[in-house]
Amino acid sequence: MQKKLFTLLILSAFSANYIHSEVVEEVVVQASLLGQTEDGISDPLHILDGAEIADMATTSLGETLDSLAGVTTADYGSAVGQPIIRGLSGLRVKVLTNGLVNRDVAGIGADHKNEVDLFDIQQVEVVRGPSSLLYANGATGGIVNIVDNAIATSDVEDMSIKLGFETQSVNSGDSQNFAYSDNVGGLNLYFSYSDSAFGNYDIPNGAVLHEEEHHDEDHDEEEHDEHDEDMGYLENSDSAQEATRFGVSKVGDWGYVGMSLSNSESVFGVPYHGEGHSDEHGDEEDGHDEHEGERIFSVTDSDKFNIKGSIALDRNLVNSVDFFFQDSEYAHTEQHAEEEHGDEEEHGDEDDHGHGEEGPTTFSNDSSEYGLIFDLSNDAMTQKVSLNISDETIKIFGDEAFMNPAEREELTLGYFANREIGLFDVSFGIRYDQIDTNGSITEHHEEEHHDEEEEHEEEEEETTNYNFDTNNLSFSIDLRRSLNENWDVNFGYSSLERAPSVVELFMNGPHLATGRFEVGNTNLATETSNNIDLGVSYANDNFFASLSFFINDVDNYVYLMDMHEEEHHDEDEDHDEEEHEEGHDDHGGLILANYLQEDAELDGYELEIGRVFNLASGDLEVSFSRDVVNGSLSSGMNIPRMSPARNIYSVGYSVNDYLFDLSFKDVDSQTDTAEEESATSGYQMLDAKLVRTFDLNGNSLRVSVFANNLLDEVARNHASFVKNQVPLPGKNFGLRFNLSF
Repeated sequence: MQKKLFTLLILSAFSANYIHSEVVEEVVVQASLLGQTEDGISDPLHILDGAEIADMATTSLGETLDSLAGVTTADYGSAVGQPIIRGLSGLRVKVLTNGLVNRDVAGIGADHKNEVDLFDIQQVEVVRGPSSLLYANGATGGIVNIVDNAIATSDVEDMSIKLGFETQSVNSGDSQNFAYSDNVGGLNLYFSYSDSAFGNYDIPNGAVLHEEEHHDEDHDEEEHDEHDEDMGYLENSDSAQEATRFGVSKVGDWGYVGMSLSNSESVFGVPYHGEGHSDEHGDEEDGHDEHEGERIFSVTDSDKFNIKGSIALDRNLVNSVDFFFQDSEYAHTEQHAEEEHGDEEEHGDEDDHGHGEEGPTTFSNDSSEYGLIFDLSNDAMTQKVSLNISDETIKIFGDEAFMNPAEREELTLGYFANREIGLFDVSFGIRYDQIDTNGSITEHHEEEHHDEEEEHEEEEEETTNYNFDTNNLSFSIDLRRSLNENWDVNFGYSSLERAPSVVELFMNGPHLATGRFEVGNTNLATETSNNIDLGVSYANDNFFASLSFFINDVDNYVYLMDMHEEEHHDEDEDHDEEEHEEGHDDHGGLILANYLQEDAELDGYELEIGRVFNLASGDLEVSFSRDVVNGSLSSGMNIPRMSPARNIYSVGYSVNDYLFDLSFKDVDSQTDTAEEESATSGYQMLDAKLVRTFDLNGNSLRVSVFANNLLDEVARNHASFVKNQVPLPGKNFGLRFNLSF
């Protein structure tokens, strides 16, 4: 307690958000999606510069964005962090690279990572509102767009070579990277390589909660730190990734055209694997991981081929046409380490725990996507039309496959316009989606057979095919007005439709990563998100402030609901015969979870206040930010796993070639929980960073020393499915070198 009070006293006068941290000189930040400056875009938007990411500890995408107002993360260990925007996550938030959707399998499981490479990128953009409708459908939460330099859109002027190295203490890990770009014979060439390997990360004593302690989560750490499992680190929390990118482009007065190849391979431990069996008495074994002490890990392999370009037409109607094509193959394989079972497994024998015959489970997504964006802008307005066609096939096969193969074809048409009308700057976007989804569900039946000698049971399968043709229409409008040189106001309204995903429709089996038997729902209707956004901002000399309110009414909100024991008993009594025939009466000791649909409302706000002081030949910036989101269903129940409110205090000081950042994140406890969901205690996270840039005869060496969780807080993320078993990492010190010449 004393260390928290001491930290609060130091920081009580200071606050900041990472988005404002470096103010040594004025930098014009431009959003790649529309080619407009950040100040000229009315949509809610964050732009995180790639240089700032290069100073941070290497971590997941969600954790990288977690300090932006309104953006949090749903983690499953350090390797997996899926971004959450204003309470919406998963498939409601689309992750893009250079404007094209990353078609991995992150939306299938909470333990699946967004397969992205954050080395040597230009920036990360978090976008909501009209402009997002050009690039992705169903993104009711928004989009996260990662911009890299693989396909140069303008000629590279000078050869550039970048070398980097990083080390972290919390996981005894390190990373190395290399990037090269040059113009050779009129062709712009690019190549990058990154390799990282991080071990199991350290956690504070008592950080892992056990089943009998879930109801006592607010107790002192001393009351639950005597378990054999408290080893000072989290088992199977290691991660490693190797990524390469190659690109070539040709630029001229006519535009540009280029191609790129990228590959990303990763290996990471699965720190929690749910109990999938019952004990000899038929009861669930206290929620403990039956694979405890066993090496369980995932391997991913992503290959992408891209063609991208723009042709300048300078016609009366069409200024230019952007075109793109992407072919991607992605595989995510979960498996048990065979070597730990000895020779018995080679002969197909089970080990002492009954897992000798468990084989790997592979999730794959093979997709192709192509499209055009027409620039129809003129002196009076900016307007663009997009046409996009995609086809993806998702398959799950192996011992823990819980869904049959499914296919989805999409044909979409989008329109975006921006112009000044009277006193307002008006942005408007509309998108029409034609989505064809094909899948099936297999039911298992046990039938008794009688013959003269013996009586036996045989299991038979019955597969039902489904086809869903969905036509969705989404639109968004945003009005912005400058009251004077200091005040701006903004009003936005959007109605976005999202077709149910293949997982929500066809899931039908045990999902051990979440500890649940998940059942899809083929009767799900289109989800419609009606969002109102009201914002006001103020800037005067070195002072800045902004406040945004939002209300999001969602019709037919799809959510995964745990069925508690009373519901189990009621179902068994009312549908005993039917349940037995369909094979749903036994869930293998897992929590039964159904995909349901109900109207919902999310509301909240984001507040940011800050000021820059000229101090001792440098700039001292202080600011405060707070974000709040609430979510409830029409029945009155809270939406599960909703991120708690946060205050972020920080101070940044830059002088000459030095930059210092200190950030204190105060996360509230979360007691507004759904049925059968445990509450989460609040925590405080203190991070610091010191950056020094050295000029080496025209070359640049940038050294970053960072420290995360300096208070060594026991912290868990309420949005995580495994928040009790997989806490956040403990105290971490790190060092990064980035040499450019």
